Amino acid sequence: MSDTCDERTKGEGGETRSFQLVGLARVRPPAVELTPRQIVAELDRYIVGQDKAKRCVAIALRNRYRRQRLPEELQDEIVPKNILMIGPTGVGKTLIARRLAKLVNAPFVKVEATKFTEVGYVGRDVDSMVRDLVETAIRIVRSEKTELVSEEADRAAVARLVDIMAPLPGRRSGPRNPFQALFGGAAGQGLAEEDDDRPEAVETDRMAQARARRAELRRALLAGEMNGVMVEIEVPERMPPMVEVFSGTGSEEMGINFQDWLGGLLPRRTKRRKVTVAEARRILAAEEAAKLVDTEDVTAEACRRAEQSGIIFIDELDKVAGRERAGSGPDVSREGVQRDLLPIVEGSTVMTKYGPVKTDHILFIASGAFHVTKPSDLIPELQGRFPIRVELDPLTREDFRRILTEPQDAVTKQYQALLATDNVHVTFTSDAIDTIAAMAQEVNERTEDIGARRLHTIIERLLEDLSFEVPEGRQEKVTIDAEYVKNKLSDIIRDRDLSRFIL
Repeated sequence: MSDTCDERTKGEGGETRSFQLVGLARVRPPAVELTPRQIVAELDRYIVGQDKAKRCVAIALRNRYRRQRLPEELQDEIVPKNILMIGPTGVGKTLIARRLAKLVNAPFVKVEATKFTEVGYVGRDVDSMVRDLVETAIRIVRSEKTELVSEEADRAAVARLVDIMAPLPGRRSGPRNPFQALFGGAAGQGLAEEDDDRPEAVETDRMAQARARRAELRRALLAGEMNGVMVEIEVPERMPPMVEVFSGTGSEEMGINFQDWLGGLLPRRTKRRKVTVAEARRILAAEEAAKLVDTEDVTAEACRRAEQSGIIFIDELDKVAGRERAGSGPDVSREGVQRDLLPIVEGSTVMTKYGPVKTDHILFIASGAFHVTKPSDLIPELQGRFPIRVELDPLTREDFRRILTEPQDAVTKQYQALLATDNVHVTFTSDAIDTIAAMAQEVNERTEDIGARRLHTIIERLLEDLSFEVPEGRQEKVTIDAEYVKNKLSDIIRDRDLSRFIL
C-alpha cells in the first residue's frame, strides 16, 4: 500500500490541481530498530575513536527497542542501565549523547549538575530537568504533526491570501429596496425595479470576472510568481505572557498566560503587518497548521515519549561529588544535590504543567572528568544507579588528524563551506593537517588539556586574516599547506605565555 495518495481537486476557476496527501512515510523511520553495530557505524560518521563509549550507548539504545517488544507486564520491570562516562573535557562525552538522541529523534536535554541546589535553597531544583525534557518532547511532537498537515495548511494559507488580495464582490442577501418587503405585490415590485440600478446580468458577469481573477491569482501564488509582492495581513499580537510566582515547584512552572486562563472571555488581539507574499504564506500556513494539530494529542504523545525514550545528559557530575567536611554543615551544592538527584534517577513522578511524568524509563547519561574526585566519592545509592561505567581515552595526535578530516561536520569542512559563500575556495594539504594536529597536541600538553576544542581555537586563529580580508566580488583559491600554518602560528606556539592566552 502506498504511503501517499494522489488526489485531484478543482479550483474556483475550474482548473484541476493535483496534490499529495502526506502520510507517515515522511517521518523518519525509527532508528531504534538499528542493531548496535549499525548504531556505532552511525556515530562513527561524526565522532572519532571512543569505541568503548559508543558500544555502551549502542547497547543501551538497543535494549530500549528490545524492551518494547516484551509483554507489557514485563516491560515495567526492566529499567534502563544508566551510563557514567569518565574522561577529560573535549574528548566527545557530550557529543556522543547528543548524536545518539539525534539519531533516534528522542527528547534530549543537557544539564549541568553545578547549576542545581538542594530543595529549599535559591537555585534550580533537579525536577526542572524533567520539565525541560517534556518541553523538548512537545517541540519534537508538534513539529512532526505540523509536517504531516503541512500540505493542507499551505492550501488553506493560499486560499486566505486569495481572499485578502482578490476578495469576491458582495452578494445581495435580500431585496435592495426595503419597501418591497413592506408593500409586496405590484407596488413593491415597481419600487424595486426603479431602485435597482444593478441588473442580475451585470452582477453575474462581475462575479465571473472575479472568479477568473482569483483563479489566475491562485496559479501565480502556487507558482511563486508573486513572492516579492507586499501584502497586508492580520496576525495575532504576541502578549508578554507570563507572570512568574516563586514556589516549591520552581518559578519556571508558575507562569500564567491570562489569554489561555480566561479562554474566550477576552478577544484575541491582532495587529496588521505589511510583509511579502512569501512571508505571509509562511505565517498563514503556520496559523492553519496550529488549527489542524490537536493540542491534547501533542501533549499526550510528548509525555509518553519523554517517559519511554527521553535521554537526560548530566554533565559535570564530578563537581558535586565529595563528602561533607567535618565541622561544617551539609553542602547544598554537593551532597544535597546528589540526594535530590537520587529519586529522579531511580524513578519517581514529577509534576509538570502538562501532567505527571514518570522517570522510571528515562535514560540518564552522566559524565565528568573526575580529576580531583572519583566515582566512589558519590553517595553509594547514586553510584548504584549508574551501573555502566566507561572511561574515554585522551586524544592523541592521530585522533586530532582524523577529527580534522573524517567526520561529516569536521571543522575544516565547516570553514571551507563558510568561506565558499564569499567565493573563496580553501584547500588543506595533508602536511597542513599534520602540522595543525601536532600543534594542538603540543599546546594541550603545555597548557590545560581541552581536547578537540583546541582545534577550533587554532583553526580560527589560522584563518583569521583570510576571513577578514576576503575578496569582494571575485573568486579566489587558497591552498593552506604546512608552511602557511607555521608562518601564522609558529610564533604563538613558541611563546608559552602567549599561547596560554591566545590558544
